[in-house]
Amino acid sequence: MISLLESTKPYIHMFKGIRISTRPDYINEEVLILLKNYNVTTIELGAQSMNDEVLFANKRGHSSNDVRNSSKLIKEYGFNLGLQMMTGLYKSSFEADLYTAREFLKLNPACVRIYPTVIMKNTELETFYNSGKYIPYTLNESISLCSELISLFEDNNIDVIRVGLHYSESLKENDVAKNYHPAFKELCENKLFFDKIINQLKNTEKNDFIVYVNQKSLSKAIGQNKSNLNKLNELGYNITFKSDNSLDKYDILIK
Repeated sequence: MISLLESTKPYIHMFKGIRISTRPDYINEEVLILLKNYNVTTIELGAQSMNDEVLFANKRGHSSNDVRNSSKLIKEYGFNLGLQMMTGLYKSSFEADLYTAREFLKLNPACVRIYPTVIMKNTELETFYNSGKYIPYTLNESISLCSELISLFEDNNIDVIRVGLHYSESLKENDVAKNYHPAFKELCENKLFFDKIINQLKNTEKNDFIVYVNQKSLSKAIGQNKSNLNKLNELGYNITFKSDNSLDKYDILIK
C-alpha cells in the first residue's frame, strides 16, 4: 500500500486527490492517518450488504457493524465516504437489498456503486445455481430493483457513480446465468423515467403530452431504441419529448 502511494508523489500536483476502495474491516485510525498523509480524499467500502445473514452466507468475512464503524471513522477523519453494494447475492432478496440501501442512507455517503451479482464459471455460486440452491434475479428483475435504488439514492442527494460491472470479454463469456448486460445502468435509467412518466399520467385522460427532461437525460427518457416512447404510445399516450435544462438529472415536467 505504501509503495503504491509513494508512486503518486511526483504527480500529486496534477490531480485533486486519490480515491481508493477497501474492505470495511481493514479500516482503523492508524491506516486513516497514513492515507491522509498521502492525499487520499475518498475511501469506498465494499460493504455489499447490510444483512449479516447474507454477508455470512457469501463468506464476506465482515459484518454490517464493520461497515457502520468504518464509515463513522472515515467521515470523522475528513474523507469522502463511498459505499458499494451488490444486489441479488446468495440468500438475499429485494427486501434485503432495499434494507441495505436504507442503511446506507443512514451513513450518508457521498457516493455509492451498485453491482448486480453475476455468477461466474468455476465458482461456488455456480455450484449453488446448478443445484437449484441459488436462484438469481433475472435481468428484468435487476433492472426493476436497481432503478428503484437509483431513485432512492439520488432523491437523498447521494451520487450513484456506477451501476453494473465494467464490460469485458471474460465477463461476457463466463456469465453463467446470462443476466449481465453491458448497458445495465442505461436500462435502469430508462425504467426510472418510464415509471415516473406513467405515475404522473395514470390518472389523466389519454391525450397529447409534452414531457420535459434535462437535455443530458433526453435519450434515457425516450428509452433505448425508443422503448419508452413506443410503450407510452401503445398505452394511448401521444408523447413528445423536449429538453429543459432547468430540470435536474432525473426530474420530469409534463404538460
